[in-house]
Amino acid sequence: MRRIAVPPRPDWEQTAKAYGFHFTHMYGQVYWDETACFAFTLDEIERNLEDPSRELHAMCLALADEASRDEHLLDLLGVPEAYRDYVAQSWRQKDPTIFGRFDLAYTGTGPAKLLEYNADTPTGLYEAAFFQWLWMTQARSLGIVPRGSDQFNAIQEKLIAAYDRLPKRSIMHFAGYGSDIEESGTLSYMMDCASQAGHAVSFVDITEIGFDLQDRLTDMQDRTIDVLSNLYPWEWFFDDEFGPKIPRSGTQMIEPAWKAMLSTKAILPLLWERHPGHPNLLEAYFDEDPRAGSLRAYVRKPLFSREGANVTLHRDGKDVASMEGPYGQGRWVRQAATDLFQSAGGYAVIGSWIVGDEACGIGIREDSSPVTMNLSRFVPHIIEDRLGQGQP
Repeated sequence: MRRIAVPPRPDWEQTAKAYGFHFTHMYGQVYWDETACFAFTLDEIERNLEDPSRELHAMCLALADEASRDEHLLDLLGVPEAYRDYVAQSWRQKDPTIFGRFDLAYTGTGPAKLLEYNADTPTGLYEAAFFQWLWMTQARSLGIVPRGSDQFNAIQEKLIAAYDRLPKRSIMHFAGYGSDIEESGTLSYMMDCASQAGHAVSFVDITEIGFDLQDRLTDMQDRTIDVLSNLYPWEWFFDDEFGPKIPRSGTQMIEPAWKAMLSTKAILPLLWERHPGHPNLLEAYFDEDPRAGSLRAYVRKPLFSREGANVTLHRDGKDVASMEGPYGQGRWVRQAATDLFQSAGGYAVIGSWIVGDEACGIGIREDSSPVTMNLSRFVPHIIEDRLGQGQP
C-alpha cells in the first residue's frame, strides 16, 4: 500500500457535474481529491482486505443471530425494549439487506483492524462505486496511472444484482433529507441502481412521510409506501414520535430492522468477547467494564455517533484528540487505539463495502486528524499491475 501523487484529469470538475456529482466540495473544502491515489497489490486486496471483510461480515451475522434470541444482548446493543420483538422478527424472517460498510485501519503491514461497522446508513456509496471507477478508467486512458491498473470495485454490479432480487410489485421509495446535498446525491445513485434493476422508484423527503388511518406509511401523493429504502438511522426511527407505528405499518424497510443490532459501536466489545485475539479485531470493552481501565491507548466512542463526533483518542496518559458533537448522552465503548496509514496527505481509513453479503470494493477517506470527520477527503485507489508498473 502506498500513496502516489498524480495529476488530476484536466476536466474532472466538468465531468463530475455531467455525472451528477454535486458534492465534490463540501464545507468550503475539497471532498473528492484526485491529486493522489492509493496503490495496492492484488495480494493486499485479496488477503488483507477482501478476506477479512468477508470474515467480519460472517461474525456480525452470527452476533445478530445470537442477539435475536437474547434479550440481554439486545439491551447491550442499544435496541429499545419496545422494538426488540420487531427487530428479532426481522432477523428471523430474513428481511433482505442491500449494503453495509466496514471502516478498517490498514497500513499495508499487518492485518486490517475493524474500527466500526456502518451497517445501517452508509454514505460514500456513489463516489466509491461509480466515480472512482470512472476516474480509474479515464486515468488509464490519459496515462495518469499505468494501463495495467485495476480497482477493487464491483460495488455497482453487486448493488444492481441485490436490488434485482427484491420483488418488483410496487414502487420502491427512497427517503432522506433532500436538503442535504451529499445525502440526496447518494439516494439519487441508489435510485438509479434500483431503476436499472427494474424497479419503479420515487423519492420522498424523510420529513414528509405520513401515515394513513391504517397506520401505513404514505408519501406526499398519499400513495402507500410498500418498500422504503432510506438513509435515516434506526436509532432515530426508534426515538421518533411515529416510530411505534413502523412495526405495524406493513412497510418493508431497507435496511431492515435487524441491522439496528449491528449499526452500533456496541458490537465492538461483543465481537471481542466472542473472538478474543482475532487478528482483525481490536480489544474493546464497554466503558463501565473494569477491564476498560487496562487500555492505555484507546478510542472512546458513544454507541451511536457519526463522522467522528464525540470521539476521544487517548494516548500516553492524555487525550490527544477530542471531538465535540451531539451524541454525548448514553453509553460508551473503549476500543484499543491502532495506527492508521499516515502520509503527507494525513490519516487514511478504508471503507470496505458489503453488498448482498459479499465483500466487493473499497473507498478511502483521508483526514488531517486521526479521527475521521466530516471534513475528510475521498481519495481513489488502484490495484497495481506489477508487470506493467510505471508503463503509461
